[in-house]
Amino acid sequence: MKKLFFFVALFSVAISFSQSKSFKISGKILSEDNKEPLEAATIYLERVKDSSLVTYTISDKEGIFEITDETYDEKLNLYIDYVGYQTYFKQIIINKEVIDIGTIELGISNALDEVIIKSRSPITIKKDTLEFNVKSFKTKKDANVEDLLKQLPGVEVDEAGKITVNGKDVSKILVNGKPFFGDDPTITTRNLTKEIIEKVQITDTKSKSEAFAGEEGDKENKTINLTIKEENNKGVFGRVSGGAGTDERYELAGMINFFDNDRRVSVLAGGNNTNSPGFSFGEIQKMFGGGYSMSMNSNGTFTIDGRSFGNGEGITTSQNVGANYADVLSDKVEINADYFYSGSNSDNETITERENILPDSRFFSDSRSKSVSDGQNHSANLGFDIEIDSTFLININPSFKWSKSNRSFSEDESTRNEDQELTNQSTATSFSENNAKNFGNELEITKRFGNRGAFFKFEIDSEYNTNESDDFLTSETNFLNSEEDDIIRDQFTNSENKNRSFSASATYRLPLIAKELFLDFEYRFQDDKRTNVRSTFDRDGVTNQYDDFNLDLSTDFEYLNQENTPTLKLTYRKEKWSTSFTTRYVFRTLENKDFLRPELDIKRNFQALELRSYFNYRFSEKSSMYTGYSLNNRPPGLTQLQPFQNVTNPLNTITGNPNLEPTNSHRLYMGYNAFDFQKKTGVYSYASVNFNNNAVVSRTTVDPETLKRTTTYANVNGNYNIYGNINYSKTVKADSIRSIKFDVGMSVGLNQNVNFNNEVQYKSNVTSLTPSLGLRFTWNKVLELRPRYRLTFSKNTYDIDTFEDVNFARHDLDLNFTTYLPKDFEWTNNIDFSYNPNVAAGFQKSAWFWNSTLAYSFLKDKAVMTLKVYDLLNQNTNARRRATNNYIEDRQSTVLEQYFMLSFSWKFNSLGSKGDTSSNDMFFID
Repeated sequence: MKKLFFFVALFSVAISFSQSKSFKISGKILSEDNKEPLEAATIYLERVKDSSLVTYTISDKEGIFEITDETYDEKLNLYIDYVGYQTYFKQIIINKEVIDIGTIELGISNALDEVIIKSRSPITIKKDTLEFNVKSFKTKKDANVEDLLKQLPGVEVDEAGKITVNGKDVSKILVNGKPFFGDDPTITTRNLTKEIIEKVQITDTKSKSEAFAGEEGDKENKTINLTIKEENNKGVFGRVSGGAGTDERYELAGMINFFDNDRRVSVLAGGNNTNSPGFSFGEIQKMFGGGYSMSMNSNGTFTIDGRSFGNGEGITTSQNVGANYADVLSDKVEINADYFYSGSNSDNETITERENILPDSRFFSDSRSKSVSDGQNHSANLGFDIEIDSTFLININPSFKWSKSNRSFSEDESTRNEDQELTNQSTATSFSENNAKNFGNELEITKRFGNRGAFFKFEIDSEYNTNESDDFLTSETNFLNSEEDDIIRDQFTNSENKNRSFSASATYRLPLIAKELFLDFEYRFQDDKRTNVRSTFDRDGVTNQYDDFNLDLSTDFEYLNQENTPTLKLTYRKEKWSTSFTTRYVFRTLENKDFLRPELDIKRNFQALELRSYFNYRFSEKSSMYTGYSLNNRPPGLTQLQPFQNVTNPLNTITGNPNLEPTNSHRLYMGYNAFDFQKKTGVYSYASVNFNNNAVVSRTTVDPETLKRTTTYANVNGNYNIYGNINYSKTVKADSIRSIKFDVGMSVGLNQNVNFNNEVQYKSNVTSLTPSLGLRFTWNKVLELRPRYRLTFSKNTYDIDTFEDVNFARHDLDLNFTTYLPKDFEWTNNIDFSYNPNVAAGFQKSAWFWNSTLAYSFLKDKAVMTLKVYDLLNQNTNARRRATNNYIEDRQSTVLEQYFMLSFSWKFNSLGSKGDTSSNDMFFID
């Protein structure tokens, strides 16, 4: 704690210390030819002695700007840039606090006589692209792309590596317009260094065919394109690292890239037993892994961006190898290919305590489980872009995935009634092997007509999956104080699931007003066929073989889902706003064939209207809003429709309901985003309301004597959820090297669910409120301090008197501190504190989680030696409490414990070795 007080004191001194001169420079920018104001012109100031950026802003819709800051310099160079116009330059003497430079008229550019400034403007705003000049943004030495993105206005990168721009998610990262390494953005952001990047371009996300056809992109998702300096498009660069630590912890990682203009080859490999995917190379701020999109699944699988890196919540040992290839084969054909292998081994133990809520009583269940999993995953993707001519494009994208895994699992579970009397108990052990294959292909053909925006697009998507598994199970379920027979199983199950999916669509765009008003005609056909064969055999007591076929636990299904969907879409686009309205009518046939029980066959036909509308308005280059509405129709799932009685779980018998109706989901949403480059303030807000009619919910009854459950499904009305959030940020510069960024946020959620409990229908409401406060203090080349606090309130209420309302509160404090002194050293501390007062007795309520890293750079920053400590205080925990409509659960599983590790990293780079030609010099054309 003494160190914490020292950091706070140092922070206070840094804020109060400042001897620089304040200034405000204002003016107005017009077009020389028509005297119209120029909105979104870039105005920036550079130091005279080294051309380093001091500050910048953009002009408003009236062409007016104000640029304020502090400096120690007597003179600064002022530049004004606007796309298509000549650059304005003037040297400003900082001799007074307010400087008005009056009206500036920019002339239209002329390549024969203009002064061309190469890569000078820090930010350029084009029609649909926000472009940042990398040289204008300071980062620490040896910075990677993720470090760079954190410095860009309006861009946020969280601890998992997820990127947002003005509050909108970044779904794709490209290098020179092409995928760099599959779909995992962190491989790009954490392994490409800032020094090879020239521009960062941000646009709405579009597929290749959408961009080619001139369609609008997905305005709720952004794509970042990193342009490589021309002189850096040829050479070799990469990094290798390795580390060893206590408790036999280790990490190894390496990546090498070959760039030869349009040809790129990248290879990576790694392995560790520290629950890391292995791509961050133990980098200082991301030394403990994490990914762009990470999830933990109920079966223990650990997924990052759709790729499985581990098979457990506990301790995971992983290995991975991958390669990427991109090339331009001719002036008409481009290719992109990648292969990835990941293997893992995981050990995990989980303790769960659950309080089950009934309308007139409670019962309690406790379980303890252990699992050991091994998995191997292979994936390969290939992409061809064939441009027949300037109006005709073909995209072909085949993919293949194969995985093999095995899992050992054991569990002990007991159930007690309201009087704490033991009612039933069970034990189970299993060993399973799984083999899955997937092949898919996407074909897109796009043809443009004329120059009014007309096009025809044809798409075919096909996918074929197979999944085979063998499962050995022994279990025993005992019912105490009941006449119910005990259930003892010793079984072998062989399963084979297949899924064949095919879809085809054709779209024609008719321009009603050239490049503004369009009417799209689309027809889509989709055909899915799934088969599920599950053959279970009991062990024969005489032969001791698994040859006694168990009909009750076996299945042989064929499930068909066929859809025909005609669609009309009207789109209107103006400079400031755009809107669209889509209506489609779905003809759907669901059919289930049961080859073991033909009397259970079902076939249902559904028809539904689906709607979608969207409106986007740009107030200025600084702010915009959007709103939309959708009506979607979702059919019931296969297991929900099948009248088959599933007795796989001895304590819960599940039977489908063939009379279920589809769910109609209404969604209304809106958002507002604004970032003021002058004031360095940002506001991001979002709100949505979802109503579900005919929602499919579980309908469970509990036997009061045995506490066995019987479950089916039913349609209900009245389910809805409301969500909203708002975030405000502001950056205050103390001077040219010190700044503070404040971040205040609030999110609110309200969910209502209609459910059944022992045949009693009831409503539950969950209200959540999460305020947050954070700041980032940056002292260039000295330190960075980033504290953040979140408080989560949650309240569950019920309209049944016998259900007690439940309140939760959780506190989370993150404190990240990095200092860059003395020279060549970097010391980083990541401290997380969590307090969860509501968990049950025996579970850890609070914990301090402290990771610390000390890194030393040498050999001209090509080498880094790192000493890191994971969980310095040895208090890591993942105890969680969760409340649902009918139970409250406390859960805790195995976590990675304290270790120390010493690692070494070496970076090599021959890009641009012939000399850097992209300096800040001006180039003149005579």
